[in-house]
Amino acid sequence: MLILPYNKEYKLKIMAERWKRAMAKLKQSLALKNADDNAPTKRDPANSELLLEGEQPSLEEIRSWGASFDKLMKSSAGRKVFRDFLRSGFCEENILFWMACEDFKQESNGDVIEEKARLIYEDYISILSPREVNIDARVRGIVNRNMVEPTLHTFDEAQIQIYTLMHRDSYPRFINSQRYKTLAQLQDGISAAGSTADSPT
Repeated sequence: MLILPYNKEYKLKIMAERWKRAMAKLKQSLALKNADDNAPTKRDPANSELLLEGEQPSLEEIRSWGASFDKLMKSSAGRKVFRDFLRSGFCEENILFWMACEDFKQESNGDVIEEKARLIYEDYISILSPREVNIDARVRGIVNRNMVEPTLHTFDEAQIQIYTLMHRDSYPRFINSQRYKTLAQLQDGISAAGSTADSPT
């Protein structure tokens, strides 16, 4: 009978494989929820996977997401996980709009600023858009006036309002969700296995 050497390195490898399998199942589940009439899930550059290769956050980082919405939104891995959560609740447009505004504010070319402003408006502000974000009449009026001569601050009021909405409404549900708790537990297991493997025999 073949006996495999169950040393610390082997244990760490097993834990890593379990992590990968769990992430694959979760991504598959999210893909099924995204399917439209049994059609293949549509993919675009913005539809990133739950966690990319080489971008697995530490347990400390994952726990920080539960302590601070700002830390969650400043983390690229955190935004990916939060976005998947919002997608499952059919409010993904909120974080997409926020991310589009963050990208927009980095632009320096005047012609590109005007074009990007128009695209953001059509995608997230226009009442004709299927991804229209929920902003009040006051903020909508500000954005409409700003669109006459778009600047990097055209969407500031709307971005703040959507950020506040996610913080107050979606974030509490996210940190109490089974998805977030499972992610922390999986990473806790890998961290524990790594600590055991690194300790002297």
